[in-house]
Amino acid sequence: MKNYIYIVVIAIAITLGACESELELESPSELTTAGFWDTEEGVRTAHTGLYANLRSSAQDLWLLGEIRSDIWGGITFESPNNETLIRSDITVATAPFGGWANLYTRIHRINDFLANAPSVSFINEDEKKHLIAQAYGLRAFYYYTLLKTWGEVPIILEPVGTIDPTTLTKPRSSQTEVMNQIKADIQASLDNFGDDGSFWESNRNFWSKAATLALKGDVFIWSGNLLDGGAADFNEAKAALQQIASLGISLESNIADLWGVENEANSEFIFALQYKRDEASNFYNNLTGRSTEINPQFDDSGNAMIDFVIAGANRYGQSGKTIALLDDNDDSRKDATFILLYSDDNGGTGYSNYTESAYFGSIFNKFLGQVDGTERIFENDVPIYRFADVLLLLAETKNLLGEDPSGEINQIRQRAYGSNFEEATHGYVNSSQTENTNAILDERYKEFVGEGKRWWDLRRAGNSFVFDNIEFLSSSEAYKLVLPITTDMIGRNPALEQTSGYN
Repeated sequence: MKNYIYIVVIAIAITLGACESELELESPSELTTAGFWDTEEGVRTAHTGLYANLRSSAQDLWLLGEIRSDIWGGITFESPNNETLIRSDITVATAPFGGWANLYTRIHRINDFLANAPSVSFINEDEKKHLIAQAYGLRAFYYYTLLKTWGEVPIILEPVGTIDPTTLTKPRSSQTEVMNQIKADIQASLDNFGDDGSFWESNRNFWSKAATLALKGDVFIWSGNLLDGGAADFNEAKAALQQIASLGISLESNIADLWGVENEANSEFIFALQYKRDEASNFYNNLTGRSTEINPQFDDSGNAMIDFVIAGANRYGQSGKTIALLDDNDDSRKDATFILLYSDDNGGTGYSNYTESAYFGSIFNKFLGQVDGTERIFENDVPIYRFADVLLLLAETKNLLGEDPSGEINQIRQRAYGSNFEEATHGYVNSSQTENTNAILDERYKEFVGEGKRWWDLRRAGNSFVFDNIEFLSSSEAYKLVLPITTDMIGRNPALEQTSGYN
């Protein structure tokens, strides 16, 4: 994966890029007619391209999963981005992510892969099955993102070249139909993986059986809680999540050990987007700032920031709620997540706790890349799923089944507090289902800041938890839990109907 064949991948993108309407269905794929699918090498190259496609959606995936939550909206020292999304100030006229956030472009390329790869002969047919299993897992992930974002969406499974132009106007399918398709793709992924729990090329930047099981747990909790799947779905989620620890996945002992280029091969990451100097940089420099603002400040220990190397932007500021939640000096996630900046050093002693009057802003600390001379390179891999996620999803399933989730919650807390952990002070004791849900949500809040999880966590827990936590949303605006589609999308595909509530 570190050696993307970018010339070939770009050629694929150009070949397929002609189909760019809301469903990207106008032009047939030229890969088949060009003989691309005749060889194992062609399939492997197309497989590599699927991950380049996914990475190009990384910032949108982050925005979809986090920006409408309560994490952001605080002080920035440059003009903030996406304030309307943070405030859920959304109308048909301002509908964001036109063209389904280009996710159908990714899906069409997977459809092409799944239609053609199975008929290509491989020296090792088990390797081909692994690639096919990955593709089904990725397609399930994309459709799950579409479902969570827009609710009802069109289901397109055919490769572009086989679609009859007279049927291009695809209507939106019901949430139940979309969820059934997601579950079918998850099962197809698991069937093709079979007993193979390995990571492709020993690399966690490729989808794996562990990733499919993590996605299955996530999906079946959503289905069980929001689409009336109930206990049957919760039990499916629990069974999937409980398998993951046997696949070479475990919790790292120190949270700080997850966030460095040198730590990318850690045991906790299940699936991560890969970044590398001269190939691609992640977008987290937008959560940092420029040296002109940062260098005159001090960190919360009173250390001068004069030598801090940075050339980013400060477009997103953590909310006061986020600062308060993480303002616990015994919890290692405080320093691992943000560098708090103050306008003075408080007489050399710094500020052991948040002090509003001197607070200048913050730098997001998880994905700071590494410094090379006078340049900072944002080349951290960014996890989509990691084992802490699995543990807290398992806590959710147990709670929804009326079981005790405290064991999983406390595994996360023990790691966070380390030698500071005291059972009487920091340990969680099983309580009512609602109190357990709030405890899990708070733990996920602290654990996954900046990882594109919080909005989905609140949504998966249920509407009341969204309204209790998001000041910009109330039950009278429940329709805003999903997004509208643009009038331009409907104009190009008259079979689409606007999201209910936005008319």
